[in-house]
Amino acid sequence: MQPKFTYYLLFFVTFSAFSQEALQEGFQLLETGRFERAEVFFDAYLKDDPQNKTAQICYGRAVGLSGEPRKANDLFSGLLQNYPNDFEIQINYNESFLWDKQYEKAKPLYADLVAAYPTNFGAVLGYANTLSNLKEYKEALKWVEKALALQPGNESALVSKKYMNLGYANEFVNAQAYDKGKELLKKIFIDFPEDKEALLNLANIYLITKEVDQAKKTYQRYATTAKDSITALNGIALAEHIGEKDKAALNITKIARERVTKFKDFGLTERTYDRYVQALIWNRRFATARKTIDSLSLKYPDRDWILSLKATLGMYTGDFKKSRDNYDELLAKDSVSFDGNLGKANALFASDRIVPAYKAAFQTLKIFPNQKDAVGFVEKVNVNYTPNIEEHAGYTFDNGNNTAFFTNTTANVAMSTKFNTTISYRYRTTENTVTANKATSHVVLAGLQYKLFPNTSIKSVFGLNNARFMEDAYTQPVFNIKLLSKPFKLQNLELGYQREVQNFNADLIEREIVMNHYGLNYNLGTNFNLGWYTQLMHTQQTDNNVRNLLFTSLYYNLFRKPALKMGVNYQYIGFQDQLPTIYFSPEQYQAVEVFADVRGKIKEGTMYRASAATGLQQVEEDPRTTIFRAEAGVQHQFSKRFSADVYGKYSNIASATAAGFEFTELGFKLKWLLTKKPLFYDRLTK
Repeated sequence: MQPKFTYYLLFFVTFSAFSQEALQEGFQLLETGRFERAEVFFDAYLKDDPQNKTAQICYGRAVGLSGEPRKANDLFSGLLQNYPNDFEIQINYNESFLWDKQYEKAKPLYADLVAAYPTNFGAVLGYANTLSNLKEYKEALKWVEKALALQPGNESALVSKKYMNLGYANEFVNAQAYDKGKELLKKIFIDFPEDKEALLNLANIYLITKEVDQAKKTYQRYATTAKDSITALNGIALAEHIGEKDKAALNITKIARERVTKFKDFGLTERTYDRYVQALIWNRRFATARKTIDSLSLKYPDRDWILSLKATLGMYTGDFKKSRDNYDELLAKDSVSFDGNLGKANALFASDRIVPAYKAAFQTLKIFPNQKDAVGFVEKVNVNYTPNIEEHAGYTFDNGNNTAFFTNTTANVAMSTKFNTTISYRYRTTENTVTANKATSHVVLAGLQYKLFPNTSIKSVFGLNNARFMEDAYTQPVFNIKLLSKPFKLQNLELGYQREVQNFNADLIEREIVMNHYGLNYNLGTNFNLGWYTQLMHTQQTDNNVRNLLFTSLYYNLFRKPALKMGVNYQYIGFQDQLPTIYFSPEQYQAVEVFADVRGKIKEGTMYRASAATGLQQVEEDPRTTIFRAEAGVQHQFSKRFSADVYGKYSNIASATAAGFEFTELGFKLKWLLTKKPLFYDRLTK
C-alpha cells in the first residue's frame, strides 16, 4: 500500500490583509479544488495587474495543482528572486517540490523553514508530510503532532496523521511485525472512528495472520452501507477460504454477486465476480469456473483480473503451461503486478522449472520487499534443495516370533537444482525368539539424481549389502535405477530396476537370496477427484524362482481439508516355484480391499495421518480370509530446520513369510536441514 496524502496547507493570504475583493472568486476556485479554472482566472487577472504578488502566488498554486508542478516551481523560484526571504513564496516554493514528488529536495528546504518559523503551522505540517512521503514515518508522526499542538483538531493535520499511520503500519506488516501494525491502525480510530481504510487494512492483517474470526468481525464493522456490505462479503469469503471453509466462501460470494447488480459500480462489480470465480475454483467447480471466465471475458475484455483467473484455474487443474502463458500476458501489461510475478513463480515451480521460478520470486521481492507470500515461496523451494540428514529408526515384530530393529541414516546434498547426491547407511538386526537364529545386515549406499529436463529425471543408487548370519557372512552389491517422469498432465510414471538382498528375517538372510526387480509405477490423476495407481513388478531371484506382482488402486478424493481419500485395491502375486517351507511363494495370491486415508492439521506445525484397509485375501484354492492393515502417524515441525515423525503400523496381509501372519512396526523419523539455504543459493541471487 502506497499512502496518498492530500495537502491542505493554509493559503496565508487573507482577503482583508490585501483588500483585493476582486480576487475572491479565484480564492474560492482554489479552495474548492477547481485548479484549472483558477489558473485561467489568475492568468487573466495578472494581465491587468502583473505585479500583484498575491495573484502571482495564487497563479503558481493553480498551475502546480492542475498538473504542471515544474512550471509552478520555476514561477516561485522567480518570485523568490524578487522577494527574497518572503515566507509565503518560500512555503509555496517548497510545496511545489511535493507536487512534483521531489521529496528529497523538499526535505532540507522544509527543515530550514521550520527552523526559522518553528511555530508556523503550515511549515510544520509541510515538513511532516515531506517526511511521510519519504517513508520516514516515525519522525513524520512527531512533526504532525507538533502541527496539531499548534492547531488542535486541524482537519488537514489529522488526515495527514491518518495516512502516516497507514503507511507506518504497512512497513511493520511487510516486516511481519503484525502486532505493531495492528496497534498503529487502531490509533486511527481515535481521530476517525470506524475509518474505512483503517478497517480494510486491519482486516488484511488478520487475513495474513490467519485470524479468521477477527477478520470477519472487522469486515462486519466495515459493512455500514449496502455497497460497503458487498466489499465486506468479498473479504469474508476470503477469510472463510483461509479458514478452510470453501463451501461457506462460495455461498457468500453468491450473495455478493446478487447484491452487486443493484449498483452501477464497475470496479466493485469486477472485484465481486473475481472473488466468485475464485470460490468456484477453491471448490473445484472447474467446469462452471471455466464457463464463467469465458462469459466474463466477453463482458470485460482485456482485463488483468480475467487473466489472473485463467492462470489460477490452470494451476488448480494441472495445466501449468497455460498458467505460465497467462501470467506472461499479465506481466506484459503490468510488469509490477504482484499476482503476475508471484503467480508466474508458482507456475514455473509446478512445471519443475526451478531456476526460473527462483528468479520470478526474486523479482517479486524486488518489487515488494519482504512480502510474506513471496518469502514463504522461496523458503518452500529452498527446503527441497537444502542439505539435510534424515534418521529413520524402527522396531518390528510378527506372529512368527521374528523381531527386528533397524536404523537408516541418509544425507542429501543438492549441488544444483538438477543434480542431487545422497549417501546412506542402514543397519538391521533380526532374531527369531524360538529358534534363536540371529542375523544382521549393513547396507551402505551412494546415490545420484539428475534432472534430464523438466519433469524427467534419472535416479541411481549403488552400494554394498553386508549380511551376517551366526558365524557366516557375505557381501553383495545392490543398486537401484529409476526413470522418473510426468509424461502428461496429472500423470506420474516410474520405470526402474532394483537389485536387493532379502533381509526380512534371519532365516531368509542366511539363504543369501538376491532379488532383481523390474518395475513400473503409474499414477493417473483427474480434475474430478478420481485417481488410479498401478504397480507392475517382475522379480527374478538367485534361487531361480520368479515372482510377478500387480497392485492397482482406484481411489476418490472426498475432501481436501482434511484430505480424505477412499478407494478399492486389488493385488495379485504369483511365483514360478512354490517353496512354502522356505518363504511364502504361492502359485497365485489375490487380495481385494477397501481403504480410507485421511491427512490433516492438528495445529500449526503439527500434522497427522491415518489409513486403514480391510478386505479378503485368497492363497491359491484355500478359503478366503479377512485382511486388515492400518497405519497412523504424527509429524511436528519444531523449527524451520528440524522436524520429527512418529508412527505405527499393523498388517495381517500375506507377506514374504506366509499367509495368516501378523506384522507390527513402530518407529520414528527425524530430519535436520544442515544449512539455512541451498549450497547454490548465492549463485542464483547474483
